Amino acid sequence: MSLGGDVCVVTGACGFLGKRLVRLLLEEEKMTEIRLLDRHVQPQILQTLQDCRGDTKLSVFEGDIQDSDFVRKACRGASVVFHIASLIDVKESLEYSEVYGVNVKGTQLLLEACIQENVGSFIYTSTIEVMGPNPRGEPIVNGSEDTTYESTLKFSYSKTKKEAEQRTLQAHGEVLQNGGRLATCALRPMYIYGEGCRFLLGHMADGIRNGNVLFRMSLPEARVNPVYVGNVAVAHLQAARSLKDPQKRNAIGGRFYFISDDTPPVSYSDFNHVMMSPLGFSIQEKLPMPLHLLYVMCFFVEMLCKMLQPFIRIVPPLNRQLLTMLNTPFSFSYQRAQRDLGYNPRYTWEEARKSTIDWLASELPKERERKTAK
Repeated sequence: MSLGGDVCVVTGACGFLGKRLVRLLLEEEKMTEIRLLDRHVQPQILQTLQDCRGDTKLSVFEGDIQDSDFVRKACRGASVVFHIASLIDVKESLEYSEVYGVNVKGTQLLLEACIQENVGSFIYTSTIEVMGPNPRGEPIVNGSEDTTYESTLKFSYSKTKKEAEQRTLQAHGEVLQNGGRLATCALRPMYIYGEGCRFLLGHMADGIRNGNVLFRMSLPEARVNPVYVGNVAVAHLQAARSLKDPQKRNAIGGRFYFISDDTPPVSYSDFNHVMMSPLGFSIQEKLPMPLHLLYVMCFFVEMLCKMLQPFIRIVPPLNRQLLTMLNTPFSFSYQRAQRDLGYNPRYTWEEARKSTIDWLASELPKERERKTAK
């Protein structure tokens, strides 16, 4: 099922995944219009899309996703919304109200705008973190949508993404103003990597400051399965095509899907090393101290920061929940998305790795220059 002739809205269109999805839509679908919704749309992003734009109109919508009039205007006349925008915060550096406002309130306003403006399809970009891991660090290996797991979410990010996902799925079947019905689904990608990944850049910068030695914060056996950004974009396109198909619409509507690919399972720290070893980086052999002592240290640091909070806000670089996430085996299969959505990873592990390393190599001189400047 093609999206040809449709008008779509992409929230977070200037972000890591958003840019990749917009380019994919331009290259593969003869859409009437793609609306780029973000706080600020850089002119250079529009310039990079001109070579594949064709006859598709690119419209810019700059504003706050928490502004109901703004999101309703952006959705007016659209047929599908890809809701990617969110605040990602794994260090608890932002106030909960700020994260909630964007991740939950913004999603709710978008859903309401879809109902008011007769938008038929809504694809929500969720995250593996709505599943966990839980504070006990209980592992999941090659899990599926049917996997049961007792999770008490600690991060503001994971809690708000979970609530936003639930609201999205509950909105499936809502009656639109024109009498039609809204179809929704949610995609739960693993940790997304690829060209433009700011987390990889951050780890590379830390490695440069540490004499080209990457920090180890994950045990080697704490394997996860990262997913390449190009394959996540493909999954979004397949979800939109499936929601448009009358025969699939009700079968997948109101459901969530894990999105992974054939990237080999590996710990977060070792994944950084896989990507950066060709650039001359090594990695610490062991954690800076035994894992149980790291938890104790994080506990005391968190308590100290909490005591000082009335006077000064200090965000520690590591907390217990982040340490748990980095050291819990947590991997999931994409078989359900393959079966229901027709999703198949387009980029092999070899292609994804090469593209990511090439991009990191192009960024390396800039990162070294920043270190020298400091």
